[in-house]
Amino acid sequence: MSEHDSRAPAAQPVKAPLHIRIHPEDNVAIVANDGGLPAGTEFPCGLVLREAVPQGHKVALSDLKQGDAVVRYNVVIGYALKDLPRGSWVNERVIEMPVAPGLTDLPVGTRVPAPLPPLEGYTFEGFRNPDGSVGTRNILAITTTVQCVSGVVEHAVRRIREELLPRYPNVDDVVGLEHTYGCGVAIDAPDAVIPIRTLRNIALNPNFGGTAMMVSLGCEKLQPDRLMPPGTIPIRTGAGEVQVGVVCLQDEQHVGFASMIASIMAMAETHLARLNARRRETCPVSDLVVGVQCGGSDAFSGVTANPAVGFATDLLVRAGASVMFSEVTEVRDGIDQLTARAATPEVAEAMIREMAWYDRYLERGRVDRSANTTPGNKKGGLSNIVEKAMGSIIKSGSAPISGVLSPGEKLTQKGLIYAATPASDFICGTLQLAAGMNLHVFTTGRGTPYGLAEVPVIKVATRSDLARRWHDLMDVNAGRIATGEATIEDVGWELFHLMIDVASGRRKTWAEHHKLHNALALFNPAPVT
Repeated sequence: MSEHDSRAPAAQPVKAPLHIRIHPEDNVAIVANDGGLPAGTEFPCGLVLREAVPQGHKVALSDLKQGDAVVRYNVVIGYALKDLPRGSWVNERVIEMPVAPGLTDLPVGTRVPAPLPPLEGYTFEGFRNPDGSVGTRNILAITTTVQCVSGVVEHAVRRIREELLPRYPNVDDVVGLEHTYGCGVAIDAPDAVIPIRTLRNIALNPNFGGTAMMVSLGCEKLQPDRLMPPGTIPIRTGAGEVQVGVVCLQDEQHVGFASMIASIMAMAETHLARLNARRRETCPVSDLVVGVQCGGSDAFSGVTANPAVGFATDLLVRAGASVMFSEVTEVRDGIDQLTARAATPEVAEAMIREMAWYDRYLERGRVDRSANTTPGNKKGGLSNIVEKAMGSIIKSGSAPISGVLSPGEKLTQKGLIYAATPASDFICGTLQLAAGMNLHVFTTGRGTPYGLAEVPVIKVATRSDLARRWHDLMDVNAGRIATGEATIEDVGWELFHLMIDVASGRRKTWAEHHKLHNALALFNPAPVT
């Protein structure tokens, strides 16, 4: 039996009709039963469905007149476009989305929670780096200056993995940090700083041990000394500090493809030897840098998985760790909740600044936040971005927000951090990687095989049916919360302990087991030439 088999036990389908109401003031609830419920179904409270309602979709708990507010999470998520009698199916076709909240006159620090009691005594086994950061994996990273070299690097990585890596058993893997940037871009445009610092900071990720190597073409706009200025990655040796090595494919010494590969492999062997000498050591949980994210969300995301992640977030913050939550469009409608939890006025101002910048970015593309929701979100019961945002914010737990990062910036502090990123799974994960995360937690309701080669990704299913069907892709089944088999606290603690085991290398996630990973996806708002 696989070590993973116990993580996502198949729950028995709910037999009795069940709906879930989040807040006493809500006038809608979601249907919890697998497969939904047919018209005429009567709930124990006496509510009768006027029509068939799919799982995760909303049902009106009281008569709603045209124009009435539709309330979930004690928040107005829309207005009825027509009369919706009690028991009606409430979906995106029958409600109108509210306008976006303004970014002025917001509450600042009015609901900063009291400090949570410290959580002491928890440790993990990690790789301590010269700069004090800690890796959860020991990986050789090969960064690139331009997309032109990606095919060569991919070939070299395959050769290194097959021919060299077996000789260095303490190195977990070798990865190519390939991307679609570096030339054919307006590299001096103001917003070009975002992809450039993103690439630079990814190479500095704790899982790469302070040693990375670079492959350059030679003629690209993003030259090596611009991507990684001298002194960026010092490597401690007996003779002092040696800078990151560069293989330039256009150098005259390279006569043919084979010589390029030979140069990359020779440099890789030097780096592998350094990494192989490292050993795991006991580190406090405060050395974890966890990125939390959701993708393929459904109406259960804000009921099961995200609240459990929020509980685990609070545990991590109590232990002194760093936790990042992100996704601008998926918190934009709750900006007042976030500024109210800001630890300082400066933190609140930074969050507002990031929201305003993104509003302008969307306006340039002639769209707004409503472009976020996908067909799968709606099929899973999320009518619009307002409803989705309320469920997304819960991942942040209840701690004060102590810092804000702009896209591509590197994290330098502890606590709960808002890292401003697009909501795209791939871009968000890439930016959190650049910020320095060494462990990733990803919740999903519709299901996605998302993974990252550079950092372990723990997948949390919102529904037991998804955990059953995708039993060898989901690491935690939060759907047990909906069926009453577990509490938010139960799953939150389970996730916390799993994070420690994964960070220590004692457990592999399913994404690691199958070697599933997405390509890095840069956020480049600057022009392409």
